[in-house]
Amino acid sequence: MSSDESKPLITPAHSFFSNRWSGAATLVVAGALQTLTFSPFYLWWLGPVSVLLVLLVTIPLAAKRLFAAGWLTGLGLFGSGASWVYISISEFGNTSLPVSVLLTAAFVAGLALFPALAFWFWSKLASNSAVRRLILFPAIWILGDWLRGWLLTGFPWLYLGTAHTDGPLAGLAPVIGVHGITFWVAASGAAIFAAGWLISRHRLISAGILVTATLIPWVTAPALNRIDWTDMSTEPVSVAAMQGNIPQLVKWDPEFLKDQIVAYLGMTEPYWDTDLILWPETAIPIPQDQAGKIIDHIKENLGDDSTLITGIPWYGVSARTGKFTYHNSITAIGNGNGIYHKQKLVPFGEYVPLEGVLRGLIGFFDLPMSSFTRGPENQGPLIANGSRVMPFICYEVAYPDFLARNAVNSDLLLTISNDGWFGDSVGPLQHLQIARMRALETGRYMIRGTNNGVTAIIDNKGQITSRIPQFERAVLTGEVFKASGSTPYMMTASWPVLTLALILIVFVRERVIPEN
Repeated sequence: MSSDESKPLITPAHSFFSNRWSGAATLVVAGALQTLTFSPFYLWWLGPVSVLLVLLVTIPLAAKRLFAAGWLTGLGLFGSGASWVYISISEFGNTSLPVSVLLTAAFVAGLALFPALAFWFWSKLASNSAVRRLILFPAIWILGDWLRGWLLTGFPWLYLGTAHTDGPLAGLAPVIGVHGITFWVAASGAAIFAAGWLISRHRLISAGILVTATLIPWVTAPALNRIDWTDMSTEPVSVAAMQGNIPQLVKWDPEFLKDQIVAYLGMTEPYWDTDLILWPETAIPIPQDQAGKIIDHIKENLGDDSTLITGIPWYGVSARTGKFTYHNSITAIGNGNGIYHKQKLVPFGEYVPLEGVLRGLIGFFDLPMSSFTRGPENQGPLIANGSRVMPFICYEVAYPDFLARNAVNSDLLLTISNDGWFGDSVGPLQHLQIARMRALETGRYMIRGTNNGVTAIIDNKGQITSRIPQFERAVLTGEVFKASGSTPYMMTASWPVLTLALILIVFVRERVIPEN
């Protein structure tokens, strides 16, 4: 690096962005703007705007300062979009206010390290070349997202592409997935920056060509959304999903066990002959080996062609280890069969890293049912009245490639959750939007059952066909249709866009693009 690397490479249109403090504030605001692209705000057009603001600050910035720039961007994003974790720590973790704030701040600051590391890598690859930085930015952003969705079990939340369940790029989801959409959002922001730079140098034709090329996916994607990538059956499957709205503070209290089961049985009473009945995550809050009478009662009441699927913890001998273990599970009862054990566990919520050290320090590290074990890979779908139903429990629906891979041999998708941990925050609404993106990517109906909302039926285009409000005890009824075949994204997952990102990196490393 040159000795004068701290000098701007491109003079911004206004000195505001080059000032240390106003530039830092801009990065935090840019990150926060991304939260507004998601539910319940749906301002998807702020995605490219956010990227443009980031580039206005970082393109002229010294390479050695890009790590901090990435961290500030992440701080804005996760501080605004994921700080709902405070509710589970404070209200349900029996943790004092100062400790809850500290843990939430640590969570946000830790997540912000992912864009910080991505921007650091960006600085190493592009050095002080503005052109290289622009070309590499979409690739770096995507690789940072991918790493965040994988490392330490991953946090695949707040991907920019998810905002386009209701945006113009939705048609790309079955083809290139959420990471592919994110890539184009980032590329669009970079193209806007580059076009402005070209116009300032009176290179209008070049700017026009760049803008036209950038607009092509935005214009053509709506047409792609009209393509049916999978074949839908004509015979409907009737569905009844129970939203019990059991208060989180009593859900695991043994004294309230009978009341919970009676509530779900009472809600189900008029619907025993429905094709598929759904109870949410851990609706039966005792292990299956203790729930024999409950399961027998359900079997006795179900219609001959009906299946009830419910969340229920599983306790038994692991086929892998030969030891007794707990699983967060879902099982089919009645005219169906199968049990699925959750694979993607939530740190501290379902298992405690460094358990021997952290258990007992504060209430948050001793949450109910935080000793689950990860389920085995390559589990098959549940069978429900002849339908192959691939289940996903809560957090698992956020993993795009994981879900696409497991959806291949399924007719329907199903996800159960208990978002009561996050109260009246944006977290459960973001979770619903993520489920919608998974249905869109795979071209399959998805049934979503939750304890206190949002319970919904999502069609193969990612649109909600029916839902019931949060924080109400209610039953959702509707119809779904089975799908056959695979979308292009299901066959390739995110490998094409990740490969494109690596090609861009190699392209730059080979110095095809000059440094200045």
